[in-house]
Amino acid sequence: MRERSAHARVHRRGRVNFEQVNSAALAVLPSLLARWLPSGRIQGHEYVALNPKRADRRLGSFSINLRTGRWADFATGDKGGDPISLAAYLADISQVEAARRLATMLGLEVDDVA
Repeated sequence: MRERSAHARVHRRGRVNFEQVNSAALAVLPSLLARWLPSGRIQGHEYVALNPKRADRRLGSFSINLRTGRWADFATGDKGGDPISLAAYLADISQVEAARRLATMLGLEVDDVA
């Protein structure tokens, strides 16, 4: 049996471990959101921001739950359930690519296969 490295593994049998990436992202979600959506602010257990994908002028309709990572734009109906889906939405990329980029940003190993 191989010994695990000090870094978290984000692949299992050649697949991205979404649960592990989302868990690591949730642990630092406020700082990720401040980087991705600098116009936002924390309001209770949510981060409210302007949606950069449309001509949003006021805070309130685009929010992310800081505990779960669930997010929604109530003006358009766009929504998702975790930080990876938010990263994919904001960057217009697939969730697999978003998970890989997020893992790299968080310092997780992306090329290890368990």
